[in-house]
Amino acid sequence: MVRLTTDLFAERPQFVNSINMREINLRGQKIPVIENMGVTRDQFDVIDLTDNDIRKLDNFPTFSRLNTLYLHNNRINYISPDIASKLPNLKTLALTNNNICELGDIDPLSECKKLEYVTFIGNPITHKENYRLYIIYRLPSVRVIDFNRVRLTERDAAKKMFKGKSGKKARDAIQKSVHTEDPSEVEVNGNGAAGAPGAKLTDEDRDKIKEAIKNAKSLSEVNYLQSILASGKIPEKGWNRQMDQSSVEEHMEP
Repeated sequence: MVRLTTDLFAERPQFVNSINMREINLRGQKIPVIENMGVTRDQFDVIDLTDNDIRKLDNFPTFSRLNTLYLHNNRINYISPDIASKLPNLKTLALTNNNICELGDIDPLSECKKLEYVTFIGNPITHKENYRLYIIYRLPSVRVIDFNRVRLTERDAAKKMFKGKSGKKARDAIQKSVHTEDPSEVEVNGNGAAGAPGAKLTDEDRDKIKEAIKNAKSLSEVNYLQSILASGKIPEKGWNRQMDQSSVEEHMEP
């Protein structure tokens, strides 16, 4: 585990990238939490925190310059409600291979008025019904989702699905699942899915599952592995004992 300290910021590569933006590379340091970011004095357009162990997207000072945040391959399952006020000019947010589980968990991003590019590939949220339409509805400034441009027909469908009185039922159903606090802390405090069978996932288990997702040979296998990550618990039979197609489909059955 490596903490974000003044020394680490000083040691990591800082450069002007190919599109003339000032960037700092904080990749692969096993950083568990975002902290002490104020020491950068808002000097960067791009902060790359890919390949770390971050669980919460929070604790930023106010950064008026920052417009791009790379957080691929972390463990993020919570986005702070004040993210928009802290990062008012955020334009690109990359959250590939994290643990955003519920549609409502992206709601804090709705106040990021300049957000145009987002990716949630590899998060459990991508398997939710109406995933893309809900993002389009809640984040109207976004133009590209998961590297696919938002089309006018999708915007119309999103409005029809979620806007006004007719969309209230759909909105209410999603709001019921919103995490009002960091899910990992709820689990630690014993208030999470305590009744679910199986042992709690260790950090090593999570790493193995993410690696297995990368090497998965079918969509059902990916879905199964993502469901384990979302639950935070290992099934009683174990997740890595029978990964052939038939066993995956057996686990996926209700």
